[in-house]
Amino acid sequence: MTPEEKHLWYDFLREHPARFTRQKVFGRYIADFYSAKARLVVEVDGSWHYAEDAQVHDNERTAYMENYGVRVFRIDNSEINTDFDNVCAWIDDAVREAIPDINCNKSISK
Repeated sequence: MTPEEKHLWYDFLREHPARFTRQKVFGRYIADFYSAKARLVVEVDGSWHYAEDAQVHDNERTAYMENYGVRVFRIDNSEINTDFDNVCAWIDDAVREAIPDINCNKSISK
């Protein structure tokens, strides 16, 4: 895992009530994090994802995973590094959209 993936995993997703797992296989792709309960994939993207050919690949990858009936949520490394609390809030919001009665109000470790 990248440092940003480790930070997100160990300081937030690992104990999230939506039960995320790491490295979930979807056909020919591997998602960074996945919650089966929320049907949510969280992808952590480094700067290389913004090259034109990488964006085409990411769009294909996202569409492929969405065919499994999941929502794909992409987060930039820089957002994890500079705005971690909001990243966690965005994930909680996405989980609540999928599971309205879930209690996501946990403290965030930094």
